[in-house]
Amino acid sequence: MEHGPKGAGLAGLRAPTLEEIETLAHSAYASLPSRFVSLCEGLVIRVEDFPDDETLDEMQCETEYDLLGLFNGRGLTQSRHLSETGDEPNMIWLYRRPILDFWADGEESLGEIVTHVLVHEIGHHFGLSDEDMAAMETQAG
Repeated sequence: MEHGPKGAGLAGLRAPTLEEIETLAHSAYASLPSRFVSLCEGLVIRVEDFPDDETLDEMQCETEYDLLGLFNGRGLTQSRHLSETGDEPNMIWLYRRPILDFWADGEESLGEIVTHVLVHEIGHHFGLSDEDMAAMETQAG
């Protein structure tokens, strides 16, 4: 039985859009435990292709592919008595192109990566550092 040229089934594949990554992120968020989500009230999730130049400089990134996601706002450990004039909502940014690049080089599914980045950024909302989260992941195996 002939199946055509090798890879012919891949010819119709395309990279997921911003909207599709956002849908994955919202699905991942919806699947988190409700007590976890309740602590994130008002959190906004946004997906962009890349971080802007200001963010890249602030985060000391060497390339635009270095940052998969970012939490921006006041975490739970910071005082937030009353909204101050000009306060933006807490936001998590997911960066589509760096996420897709990471996905292309690995073994995990795209959904697993989006979930991991989202949970990592929510960890920053809870006041955890990258080192705290790395230690927790190591302990969890």
